[in-house]
Amino acid sequence: MPSMVDIDIVIRPETPADEAAIREVTRQAFAGRPYSAGNEPDIIEALRLHHALSVSLVADRGGRVIGHVAFSPARPEDGSSGWYTLGPVSVAPEVQHRGIGQALISNGIARLREAGASGCILIGDTNYYSRFGFSKAPQLAPPGEPKEHFMLLYLASQAPNCILHFHSVFHQEG
Repeated sequence: MPSMVDIDIVIRPETPADEAAIREVTRQAFAGRPYSAGNEPDIIEALRLHHALSVSLVADRGGRVIGHVAFSPARPEDGSSGWYTLGPVSVAPEVQHRGIGQALISNGIARLREAGASGCILIGDTNYYSRFGFSKAPQLAPPGEPKEHFMLLYLASQAPNCILHFHSVFHQEG
């Protein structure tokens, strides 16, 4: 069910017709960012090709995609199920800082919760993501990831007592 950020923007699941626009919005959103490897559009495409876009939502304004968020399966080392990764999330530069990213993330988390997900992990700005209920969990970060930015959100269970890995496409070379 779509949700509204404001009167002009609808949050809805992606369709095949959105793929090129998602790629472009993601490219623009991450262009020149010091924390970006520039491969975020490729990650989304690889997740799609591996049927690993568990939740993929767009912000649509008048038929134009202006934002996107992806959620994909995470792999706890103990084999527990129901864990997901949040990201990438992107908003077109000309409409950033207007709550669109927040609406995409909140809607995606709500969908995970409704589906009975155990929880969600991410690497990101701890101040920003704490507003959604994420907390720092450096002890559960996969090797090679910035532990100080590893966060998780409990939805239907407590965190497994093990490392939580991202889908393998996050570590493939462009």
